[in-house]
Formats: sequence, structure tokens, C-alpha cells
Amino acid sequence: MRTSLTVLAVLACCPNLYAEGEWPAFRGPRGDGHADANALPLRWSETKNVVWKSPVAGRGHSSPVVSGNRVWLTTALVEDLSEEEEQARLAKLETNPRGIRIAGALSLRAVCFDREDGKLLHDVEVFQVDEPEPLHSLNSYASPTPILDGDRVYLHFGSYGTAALNAETGEFVWTQQTLHVDHQNGPGASPELWKNLLIVPYDGIDEQFLAAIDKRDGKVAWRIPRSGELPARREFQKAYCTPTVTEIDGRAVVISPASDWVYGYDAESGRELWKARYGKLGFSTVPKPVVGNGVAYVSTSFIEPRLLAVRVDGESPGEVLWSVDRNAPKKPALLLDGNTLYVVTDNGVASCMDTESGEVLWRDRLGGEYSASPLLVGDRIYTFDQEGKSVVFRASRDGFEKLAENELAAGCMASPAVAGEAFFVRTKTHLYRIEATPE
Repeated sequence: MRTSLTVLAVLACCPNLYAEGEWPAFRGPRGDGHADANALPLRWSETKNVVWKSPVAGRGHSSPVVSGNRVWLTTALVEDLSEEEEQARLAKLETNPRGIRIAGALSLRAVCFDREDGKLLHDVEVFQVDEPEPLHSLNSYASPTPILDGDRVYLHFGSYGTAALNAETGEFVWTQQTLHVDHQNGPGASPELWKNLLIVPYDGIDEQFLAAIDKRDGKVAWRIPRSGELPARREFQKAYCTPTVTEIDGRAVVISPASDWVYGYDAESGRELWKARYGKLGFSTVPKPVVGNGVAYVSTSFIEPRLLAVRVDGESPGEVLWSVDRNAPKKPALLLDGNTLYVVTDNGVASCMDTESGEVLWRDRLGGEYSASPLLVGDRIYTFDQEGKSVVFRASRDGFEKLAENELAAGCMASPAVAGEAFFVRTKTHLYRIEATPE
């Protein structure tokens, strides 16, 4: 069955429906990395199947989101730096694995491009930060992905703040800057939209909680502290994971992985329903969980990633059904297709697994280093690495079959979007519209 129960559950619990051919949030309209397209190109390059290519100033890992004629994303710039100084700063960050502390005010911005021709429509400073925290080389100050909903775009920058803009004019509707934790390495988790609530994790080294912000006025609707016992070392208490909202037994439930635990919460009230321990140290958790057939699939990230199947329905929610300690991703999200789970690790190993048993059906090496999450389009899986390579392979339980390999001038830290029959790919330097074009 190509349309999984994950799709049906999300559509059932989420009234924020979108027009066909849009990509309004991280991992798409259903939050699962599935794209409904029929004619996406198999091959591209800097000169082949590129409709337009627009430069994006600064640094940001947020994914593009697409609705109507607009493509939004976020970025971060250091003010009062020349272009040469800014490039030198970014180069230093790329080569320093422990990250750097910047000198100068930080401008957190939202930028909007025309979907048809790539022209810049809006460039809005959302927040200014006088003393930003240090930043890890694998992160950015603009990593959380925006959400488009009707005539608004919702922008989140972790502890630096959340805001709503009019998506057509770029004018402010509200800002929210009362929720704070020490991210240590910059913000990471994207908000999840359910009804009138933006649901956002705040898992820092000082405090850990899940919060809901009312999308209408920016006020905090509820705030729930994490209840699980955490490691003594503060740096092991942080996480950066975007939650998943799904309907379970007639209730909208937030599945929210954090340090050492994955939690289930009632979306309406924030009340904790259950939690499950990873069984080994898991922190800086990043991959967005996927849910299907009453089970959530969770990757625990650092130091030694573990992949878990956790029961979320019936009489035993929170029960760990199986776990696998080999080739679990630290950053890329998982792909669920019926009874098959596809995984791409940070160091470029692709796996296909049976969801009921956790059995690995096949495993093969793509090569490269990965932060961006894979996309499932029909029977193809598209991957995008950190140096510009994209490997396309068949979605099949029968074995690995590479279909194509493509190259762009710069790599992807952000996960691409699919809208209509086009990819919107954010590399480290540009935003591309990639679409099959006449020879």
C-alpha cells in the first residue's frame, strides 16, 4: 500500500490543509518527506534542468517552504561585516568542528523569493542579537524551518524568538521572545503546526520543556517540562528535534524525542501521556520521527545513535518493540513507506528495513556526508549531501539500485522542498529551482 497510515493519521488530525503542489513546512505538507509529484527530473547539474538560481546571503540551514507564488526561508548575517569578512567568517566556521563565537551583532532574517523567476521579494530583519551564543560548525543561527499557513509565515529562531509575518507583504503580525534555553550550539528544532498551536521543543543544557504558541497572537498556550531523568553532564541534556503530530486512538498526540527519552503529549493541553527511554545515551537528538501502524520510529542521534520502534497506541504506549544500534542517522530524518523504513546516515550509508522486525533488508554505501533529509517521490528516493552530490536510488525492498548521481557547485545542509514538479534546493550559497526543462 503506497499511501501509508502515517499520511492518513496526519491528515486526520491536522486541519491546516494546503493546496496541491505546495510545501508549507519542514518535510512537506504531511511532515514525512513524501512528495506527490510525477515528473521530477532524474538528472541535473549547474546547467541542466535549472529554471533559476538565486544567491542567499549569510548562513542558514532552514529548508525552503513554498505556497502560492512565494518561497520563504531564513538566514543569519553578522552586521557591519564586509562581504570578504563574512566569507572569511563562514570559512572559519566550516573548518572548526567545535564552532566559534562571533563578534558583532547578529541579524536574523526572513527572505522570500518569487517562485516563477527567483527574484527576491522580501528581505526582513526579524530579530537582532547583540551577543549570540557560540555556534557549532554543523549548525546555523537560522536552522529551524518556517511554516506557511494561509496569509502568514511563522518564523522560529529558538531562544532568539518566534514571529509571524504577513506572507504577502512581509509585515509583522506578532513577535514572541519570552521562551529561552541555552542551546549551547545554536537553535535547531522546527515548530510543528496543529490547529492554532505552534508546538516547539526547547531542550537546552539548562532547561528542557515543550511549549505551544498560539499562532493567532503569539502568546504561550502551554509549557510542559520534560519529566525524564537526564544525564548529569549538562551538554548531554540538549536536543534539536522537530516533533511530529499524529492522531492516535482519536487523540492528537505530539511525538517529541529529546535527550535520553521520547515523549508523547496531548496536543490540546500539553499533558504528558507516556515516555520511553532510549536504553543508552542519546542526546543532541535531531531526526524528525515518523509514525505509522501505531508505531513511532525514532533515531537517538549522538554519541552512539540507536534506532527505536516505539508503540504509540493501544494499551502499552511507550513500549519499545525493537532497537537497532548500527547505521542509525544522527541528523537526516527517516522515510517510512508502509512496512518499509529507509535510512540514510550522516556518513552516507543507505539502509532498507522491515518495520515489524527491524530486520535490515539491504544496506549500501552512497558516499559523502549528509545533513539534509532524503525525499520519497513515487518509487525514487532523492538524497543531497554536504558537498553538492545527489544520489537517486530506487525505493525497493529487493536491493539497492542507484538510478542517477548529480552535482551542484555547493552542498546542502538544508533539506530540499518539492512543490508542483520542481525541487527547491537550498545549498550553502544559493536557492535553486530544479525542474525538467526542454532539451
